[in-house]
Amino acid sequence: MENTIQNNINIMPDENGFFGSYGGQFIDDELKAEFKKITDAFLFYKDDNNFNDELNQLLKDYAGRPSALYYAKNLSSKYGAEIYLKREDLNHTGAHKINHSLGEALLAKKLGKKKIIAETGAGQHGVATATAAALMGLECDIYMGEVDIKKEKPNVDKMKILGANVISVTSGKATLKEAVDSAFNAYLNEYETAIYAIGSVVGPHPFPMIVEHFQSVIGKEARRQFLEKNNSLPDCIIACVGGGSNSIGLFDAFLNDNNVKIFGVEPLGKSARIGENAATLTYGSDGIIHGFKCKLLKDEKGNTADAYSIASGLDYPGAGPKHCYLQSIGRVEYVTISDDEAIKAFFELSRTEGIIPALESSHAIAYALKYAGENQGAKILVNLSGRGDKDVEFVLNEINVRHININ
Repeated sequence: MENTIQNNINIMPDENGFFGSYGGQFIDDELKAEFKKITDAFLFYKDDNNFNDELNQLLKDYAGRPSALYYAKNLSSKYGAEIYLKREDLNHTGAHKINHSLGEALLAKKLGKKKIIAETGAGQHGVATATAAALMGLECDIYMGEVDIKKEKPNVDKMKILGANVISVTSGKATLKEAVDSAFNAYLNEYETAIYAIGSVVGPHPFPMIVEHFQSVIGKEARRQFLEKNNSLPDCIIACVGGGSNSIGLFDAFLNDNNVKIFGVEPLGKSARIGENAATLTYGSDGIIHGFKCKLLKDEKGNTADAYSIASGLDYPGAGPKHCYLQSIGRVEYVTISDDEAIKAFFELSRTEGIIPALESSHAIAYALKYAGENQGAKILVNLSGRGDKDVEFVLNEINVRHININ
């Protein structure tokens, strides 16, 4: 297996958009020419010095990169391990989403597009996209499930203030999957003048490749920062996985460091039953959704199942194709954390370190604490993908409903 890992783990998929047997481009013929233009433009600009200078300047002066690598001293002392947090929550707009949103918006300008169309679950991608669109002078339509609009009102308000048109999606479960459906359908009618700025490493080629490239800055920074602080690499790295952009962004830089264990944390939700979780890589099987092949949650009839998580940014029934590939070759271990465990971790980090994490990130924190308890002295690096401002009111209400003891 070691030779397979060394030879095949890289940022780019093959020419057909596949990572191993996952990914690809399952789209209508009328879109293929447009997607070829986007692919060619990305492949050119990703190596263009002027493009990268402009993007790197924005990441530094506008988004606030590099984000800090923080040694969580109190948490480490309490749990008997060395726990480090990659502070993506400190980025402008409060999450890792600004990384690829700036890249996508800049690419849209180079392509001569007038509008960005996007979906959002927890609202972090929506806010980041609306922010980048405002900066670049682009129109912006954000599709968001009605359920998530109610849960994540602070982010909805921010999107509107930034000038985005927030479109409520009421079909199906009215969450992230339906938002992706609606955004992609809207894009089909406007692809000549708009670009679809997808919010994760999912969708048809070239979208997973594009988002992964722009998010790879997380792992590059974290690896360098960890070495500077410790003169060694971490024993393990941990990140939450929905579609998988923050996690693949961290994982990429460590994939060929075979002594570093890598854990992707999926939402177990309420239980292992169909419709009560979004643990795609744990319970899914191969299928096609939104124009790409991946591990997919299915019901008894083989149809795409409803996905659920307390964290709106994680309730997607598929997973990025590279995550599926990394699982298939055994390089990354995908584990689960329940809603209740995530809520407890939300409060544990808040009260121990004074850092309020997003519910999505709380899944990674929860697994890090569990791992620390079983591996005393381990050096653990966790991607804190976003801050929890958006979740405060919802979490407080959930404690009362669930009768969770957080003391």
